[in-house]
Amino acid sequence: MPKDTPLANQIEARQYGARLTLVDGLINDCGRIIAERKAAEGWFDVSTLKEPYRVEGKKTMGYEIAEQLSWKLPDVIIYPTGGGTGLIGMWKAFAEMEEMGWLGKDRPRMVSVQASGCAPIVRAFDDGKDTAEPWQNAKTIASGLRVPQAVADFLMLQTIRESKGTALSVSDDEMLAEIPRVGRAEGIFSAPRGSLCRRVASIDAARVDQVER
Repeated sequence: MPKDTPLANQIEARQYGARLTLVDGLINDCGRIIAERKAAEGWFDVSTLKEPYRVEGKKTMGYEIAEQLSWKLPDVIIYPTGGGTGLIGMWKAFAEMEEMGWLGKDRPRMVSVQASGCAPIVRAFDDGKDTAEPWQNAKTIASGLRVPQAVADFLMLQTIRESKGTALSVSDDEMLAEIPRVGRAEGIFSAPRGSLCRRVASIDAARVDQVER
C-alpha cells in the first residue's frame, strides 16, 4: 500500500493476516512492484482488472439497483471513480439483464466523478480521448480515488460515452464541506468519496441535467 494509506485500511489488512508493505509512492507504484515480483514470489495479482472477480462482484450493484427499483433503471447514476471497476461492472450487469429479458434497452446516464487533484478520466473525457494520460502529482484526501493511471481507462470512457453520460471533478474542500450535510440529512458519516457524489447530486445537478440523452 502507499505509506499514507489510511490507518484503518492498514489495520484491516494486518488483521486478515497480510504481510503489509508500505510503499513511498502511489497505487500505480504498488501495482508496478507486484507486476515485477509476482512471478518470482508466486503471488496472485488481485490488482484492478488483473483478475475477474472484482468486476463480477461490483456488477451486483447494477442488479441491486434494478431489483430495488422494480426493474426500472434510474435516469442517472453518479459514481466515484478511481479504478472504475464499479462503473464498468454496473454497465456489464445492465447488458446481462437485457440479454436475459429482465430489462429493456433504456440505460442510465453514467456520471464518473473524480477528485480535482486526481482526475485523469475527467480530463480525457473533456479532451475527447479514448484513453487517459497519467495524472502527475496526484493528491486528494479521498484515498480510494487517488488513481493516477487506471488500467481500465478506455472501458470507463467507453461506458460514459455509450451511456451519454459525463465526467466531473470535485475539490477536497467541497468533499469535506459535504460530509456534515450528509450526516445531518441521512444519518451517515460518509467517507470523502461518498460525499463527493452527494456534492454532485446536490450542487452540480444542473451540469448532469445538461448532458444530452
